[in-house]
Amino acid sequence: LGTNKQTRTQKSNTIDKLEGEIEQLESEISRLQDDIGDLSGAINGIDDAVQQATADRKDEHDKNKTTIAEAKEAQHAVSKAMKVLKDFYKKAGQATALVQETAAGFSDDAPETFSEPYTGMQGESGGVMGLLEAVLSDLEKQESETSVEERAAEAEHKRFVTESTRDRKVKARDVEHKERQVTKASSELNQRKKELSGTQEELEAAERYYEKLRPSCIDEGVSHEERMSKRQEEIDALKEALELLNGGVDFSGRSK
Repeated sequence: LGTNKQTRTQKSNTIDKLEGEIEQLESEISRLQDDIGDLSGAINGIDDAVQQATADRKDEHDKNKTTIAEAKEAQHAVSKAMKVLKDFYKKAGQATALVQETAAGFSDDAPETFSEPYTGMQGESGGVMGLLEAVLSDLEKQESETSVEERAAEAEHKRFVTESTRDRKVKARDVEHKERQVTKASSELNQRKKELSGTQEELEAAERYYEKLRPSCIDEGVSHEERMSKRQEEIDALKEALELLNGGVDFSGRSK
């Protein structure tokens, strides 16, 4: 009965220990799965952000490329127009000088001619040439500023993609590590559950055996003195039976 009690106590302690370990493993697995969910969500967020930033960068690049190309084309057209006007004013000036020289050979009653070479409106504030020069300056400034903005935007996009890629790799490694931890903890959990089931069966068997032993080992309702008296009577009866079997020799070996 004492051995059975020791066995039952041992099994109960083992069950308590296994139940504690199972609870701890289940809590750890739940925490790891939550972490994996958060990390996976962050990775998806990074992917979406990079995808959107790349699409925006492409649109911005195409727009800047068009702006720069149009500014260059306009600069070429304005420069060409300015050259045409300069050539025109130059030739007009030369023609005016020729007329003046011819007029000088006539009599004093000849009609008045231009006293200075013809320059049109190019010298006046806001004249055609001045206007074209201002337009050309604005176009050059637009090309320059757009080019600077394009280079800055491209550098910023590359920096963002690089940092996002690095962050994604770190989070992906964390996910892989935690998934391995989940696999290991799940394996340990299954093992502990098997051990718990086996130990519970062993405890139930010990308890059933205890119930069988209990009636023969414990006489309920009988005092300690009565049990000791009955035990002594049982011993005396056994001695008497042994003497009879040994032909009158008591169990100590002496003849009567």
